Amino acid sequence: MTAQPVNLAQALASFDDVYSPRIVARMNDYDVRIAHTKGEHVWHTHADTDEFFLVLDGRFDIALRAADGSERTVVLNQGDTFVVPRGVEHKPSSPGGSILMFEPTGTLTTGDHHGDVPAHVDSTTGHALNYDLNYDA
Repeated sequence: MTAQPVNLAQALASFDDVYSPRIVARMNDYDVRIAHTKGEHVWHTHADTDEFFLVLDGRFDIALRAADGSERTVVLNQGDTFVVPRGVEHKPSSPGGSILMFEPTGTLTTGDHHGDVPAHVDSTTGHALNYDLNYDA
């Protein structure tokens, strides 16, 4: 990580992969990640952590499955935030957009328990952000 500001628009423009988050900052034991979203993710859970989402652009839907099997979908638009509580099975999807997430460092994007991972979903703990900051020091 660098001690320089990170412009989120420039950072998002530096990669095209969907559901393949880039780490833009670290705060205490948390990663601040950004990602492009499009299509279906995978049903998964995070047993030990909540998951925070902020929609930067577009729309981002989160299907939630209760313990009794019932489902509901939370629809998020630009500027909306939502926290998926730990242990809640969820499946993100999007017609296209970008998000910012706060997650403990080392959290796998496909959670602790998940189904088959589609080819367009990167099961990762995040990638380093590689782009030229272009800031005068």
